[in-house]
Amino acid sequence: MSKIYVVYWSGTGNTKAMAEKLGEGIKEGGKDPEVTEVSKLKAESLKDEPVFALGCPSMGAEVLEEEDMEPFVAELEQYVQGKQIALFGSYGWGDCEWMRDWEERLKNAGAQIVNGEGITCLNEPEEDTLSALFDFGKKLAEL
Repeated sequence: MSKIYVVYWSGTGNTKAMAEKLGEGIKEGGKDPEVTEVSKLKAESLKDEPVFALGCPSMGAEVLEEEDMEPFVAELEQYVQGKQIALFGSYGWGDCEWMRDWEERLKNAGAQIVNGEGITCLNEPEEDTLSALFDFGKKLAEL
């Protein structure tokens, strides 16, 4: 069984819940999910992975979390050429500008965003979002 990383940062637990549901879908799809907090992994760990997922909530003025996730993504950009990356995260305000910026940033670095866009939810993920994440995980397992 091959491994698919789900790397996330979560402040309130909402994005962690999203990561765990994505991992459940990956497992259901027949792959081994490695769901881990971003602070426990180096960006270089993903350089040989063809498919992985990244999760981060919107912070501040609709940006990635700046202490752990932003430096991780900045370092990761050198490794994403040709990779298929799933993005997800929660937000409490705004209009998901942080997700659109994140998608564009990784596309410009050569990555393919799975489904063309990330999965987002306002505050705590509800059942429809969790179901979409589960299905998204199964799709990742097929890639």
